[in-house]
Amino acid sequence: MKRNTLSYKVRQYLMFGGVGTALFCAVVIVPFIYGIYLTFTSWDGVSPHKPFVGLANYAAAFADHDYWLAMGRTVIYSVFAVVLINVLAFAMAYLVTSGVKGQNFFRAGFFIPNLIGGIVLGYVWKFVFNRAFVAIGTALAGGEQVPSLLASPKGAMFCLILASVWQYAGYMMLIYVAGFMSVSDSLKEAAMIDGCTPAQAMRNVTIPLMRSSFVQCIFLSITRCFVVYDVNLSLTKGDPYGQSIMAAMHVYNTAFTYKNYDMGQAEALILFVVCAVIGITQVMVGKKGEVEA
Repeated sequence: MKRNTLSYKVRQYLMFGGVGTALFCAVVIVPFIYGIYLTFTSWDGVSPHKPFVGLANYAAAFADHDYWLAMGRTVIYSVFAVVLINVLAFAMAYLVTSGVKGQNFFRAGFFIPNLIGGIVLGYVWKFVFNRAFVAIGTALAGGEQVPSLLASPKGAMFCLILASVWQYAGYMMLIYVAGFMSVSDSLKEAAMIDGCTPAQAMRNVTIPLMRSSFVQCIFLSITRCFVVYDVNLSLTKGDPYGQSIMAAMHVYNTAFTYKNYDMGQAEALILFVVCAVIGITQVMVGKKGEVEA
């Protein structure tokens, strides 16, 4: 059989990628399409009947004031978290590629928080904020009881941001490390010979050549922060007074706590579209300025 025929290529693909494709369709594509169908129905999650209601669920989702408050909190959280994650990850990547002694140990240490599941991580940080920081603050205040940061809306938001930065920065660091290592030393040396200071060489040579790393890290951090749920659940549970409920938690509560599966699915699809539009726009804008070494 000739190798350039369509039937040969199809057989080769099915042999090596057929199982993976079938699993991907079964786990991702089919549920996604079925979820879109559910947004046009009225379903309680139990009944075999799913009456068609058209765009009523989307109208209810757009009229849901609490949903848009949660979406606004998600945007604020994502802006601060994305910036801090990437700044810290870039700094750590620079440190572990600068030839510092024990840099491999630091690489492993910085990456370990990413291996901790979000639920476990949230409970760990909850203990730190409620017990450790409160005890330290009380001691510094001369014995006067200091409230936990999780007791106030702004404090809870700060805690969520801090926990997310601690979790994701190590993973993004690896991408920045690859970006640093992809920049040829000869280009840096040429810039230094031409009179650039190390800071100028970093700004004018290294960072422009690492643009693809920035695009990838910002995209990944945006998509992760917009759909955060596990840390939100275990760290704050939406408290105090529901002021730390993010969009993903609101969608979950709507669908599974209040049994509004149809409206929850519509809100989930809106969240997906918002996240996709922001992520794709960021990638398109970032790719335009990429340069080749």
